[in-house]
Amino acid sequence: MIELKTAGELAAMRVAGRVVATALERVWKAAEVGVTLLELDEVAREVLAEHGAGSSFLDYQPGFAPTPFPAVLCTSVNDAIVHGIPDGTRLRDGDLLSIDFGAHVNGWHGDSARSFVVGTPDPADLLLIETAERALAAAIAVAIPGNRLGDIGHAVATVARGGGYGIPGDFGGHGIGREMHEAPSVPNEARPGRGLRLRPGMVLAIEPMLHAGGDDYTTDPDGWTLRTTDGRRAAHVEHTVAITDDGPQVLTAL
Repeated sequence: MIELKTAGELAAMRVAGRVVATALERVWKAAEVGVTLLELDEVAREVLAEHGAGSSFLDYQPGFAPTPFPAVLCTSVNDAIVHGIPDGTRLRDGDLLSIDFGAHVNGWHGDSARSFVVGTPDPADLLLIETAERALAAAIAVAIPGNRLGDIGHAVATVARGGGYGIPGDFGGHGIGREMHEAPSVPNEARPGRGLRLRPGMVLAIEPMLHAGGDDYTTDPDGWTLRTTDGRRAAHVEHTVAITDDGPQVLTAL
């Protein structure tokens, strides 16, 4: 069942979304050469504590995962696409880092992700990230009442495929609200005009994932981290977006 949120509930979700945006901004500023991924996770934990918020990720265990997620932040480096687990790895100059973070406040969740290069960037990595961001913007632009889920997936894929990038076919966005993952699933590639019709009050986490190579991916022994099969780099960006009569509203912006 898809729960349509009221204006008051969207306002409550925006509170959680701002916590998420604050944490991602703080982690981005802390992500320097030599910093460990566990240290970045600690930065995100500090933001949760400051705002009296809970983690949407810690101890979460979806059906595909063999164990609960052990951190509050996902840190995916270089060829890791999503769901990277923070560890003692130190960031190196030129690493492409994708960070994904979720928080809940008073029972409402927010979820967002961003990708960036640590230190000296490779122009190819900057183009990959910029294309992922354009794909997200294109998807948000069509997240309006009367359109369909397929229009969102088509928008993402048009930008991604137009740039020559791969997309992991089994992973995409999701509904969000009282739970981090709610119906419906939000595809990153689909036919326009197909799928569930978008209605005011729906809230979707839209999250393009782009590979510099092909579509194929593998899962690490940890059961969580998705990695490009060819070892090429990946980028992941995401916003929590409300469908409203006044157009799409991004709930995870500062």
